[in-house]
Amino acid sequence: MRIPFSQIDAFSDAPFGGNPAAVMPLSTWLDDATLLAIAAENNLSETAFLVPDASGEADFELRWFTPAAEVRLCGHATLASGHFVLTSGEPRDAVRFRTRQAGVLTVTREGSGYALALPAWKPAPRPLPAVVAALGVDNVVETLWREGGYDVVVLESEEAVRAVQPDFRALAATGEHQAIVTARGTDTDIVSRVFVPAFGIDEDPVTGSAHAVIVPYWAEALGRDRFTATQASARGGRLTCRLDGDQVVLGGACVTVIEGTFLLP
Repeated sequence: MRIPFSQIDAFSDAPFGGNPAAVMPLSTWLDDATLLAIAAENNLSETAFLVPDASGEADFELRWFTPAAEVRLCGHATLASGHFVLTSGEPRDAVRFRTRQAGVLTVTREGSGYALALPAWKPAPRPLPAVVAALGVDNVVETLWREGGYDVVVLESEEAVRAVQPDFRALAATGEHQAIVTARGTDTDIVSRVFVPAFGIDEDPVTGSAHAVIVPYWAEALGRDRFTATQASARGGRLTCRLDGDQVVLGGACVTVIEGTFLLP
């Protein structure tokens, strides 16, 4: 079996930045064990699989796998999937993806890049002592949580966010969740980093799903519904953010860096 393969750097306007994702279109779903094995072989933070949506609710069904597990929402691989569809085949301005746990997600052309609409998942205050200890931080402003596996630790400065050095084994032991550290930024309005060791990813380069959680928080804290964001990983990425009712709209560019064929026996 021959499966088309594209590797796309999402939330970046040049190669070697942002977050790489594999996008692989299928005619029908393969079994879950095979999808996971393919994602493990690709060894990227996410592999996105697309199947035409027979329900008519959207253009494609979309699922995302890390090398270790399927995830309920992945922003950067959705943006990459949008780029893949919108630069292939017949010209179109938008594409809709039906997902299993996050509803229908839309990627729309916007300027030289794209706008990605995600559900707005506002977090609520909650003590996170084990997560804070595993992150090794003591300059904590606030801790919050959102159902589905999202822990948010607000720090006092961008410098503090950039200085975080987690104990990844201890962090993985706290459960299958994203550990998001965030603060007001210097060059952009907010800054964040995201750690997901329980899913096989120590630090994720640029995380759309984390912004689905922190954008509602920062919109309230900043007193406005539009702002800019940096994810301060080694690869780094910049996003525009907008809170629009019950949606978070993220803006960013994509670059295709590899095209080929995955050979499945």
